[in-house]
Amino acid sequence: MAAACKPLRFKTGSLPQTCSMRLHFLLFLSLSALVLAACQPTPETRTVSTLAPPPQIENEAEIVARGEYLVRTSGCNDCHTAGYAERGGKVDKAQWLLGSPLGYNGPWGTTYATNLRLHLKDMTEAQWLEYSANLRTRPIMPDFAVREMTREDRRAIYRFVQSLGPAGEPAPAYLPPGRTPPAPYFTLVLPQAPAAAPVGGH
Repeated sequence: MAAACKPLRFKTGSLPQTCSMRLHFLLFLSLSALVLAACQPTPETRTVSTLAPPPQIENEAEIVARGEYLVRTSGCNDCHTAGYAERGGKVDKAQWLLGSPLGYNGPWGTTYATNLRLHLKDMTEAQWLEYSANLRTRPIMPDFAVREMTREDRRAIYRFVQSLGPAGEPAPAYLPPGRTPPAPYFTLVLPQAPAAAPVGGH
């Protein structure tokens, strides 16, 4: 049981009577509020998780819209839609995810962004979910980002790509290291690996 609250008393010192009364009144209001708050029972503390699961979307139109949002904001178009970055994203949706002839060249060889609309054409949703959950590709595709997506987000991407329908041609085939790709292509030059320390060295 909470202890009874005692009356409040103040000393106003040598202030003029008007100031003293005003100060007395303000102090009374402030301290009364503090005492009343202290006399209230302590509210129950609740822990709220900041990592709430994504909302469950059942409506097909909402799932497709979620997929479009993820494709638009997760960088998929930057590589898989030709000219998307150069035009600041101003590319008609009918041209999205058709792959690109731009090669990415480095120690791994030369890779090209896949035509996802053809790549997913013959994949069932279950096959895509399994495939994307274990995606391992060559650079510069950030496959780790896809693996970290929720099942619901990967499903939404699948539904959106399927809503676009198959179109276009396959992207150029991968070229192994040592093969010079035709233009256009980017080349990534990596620094030399540090020399191994000699046996017994410090």
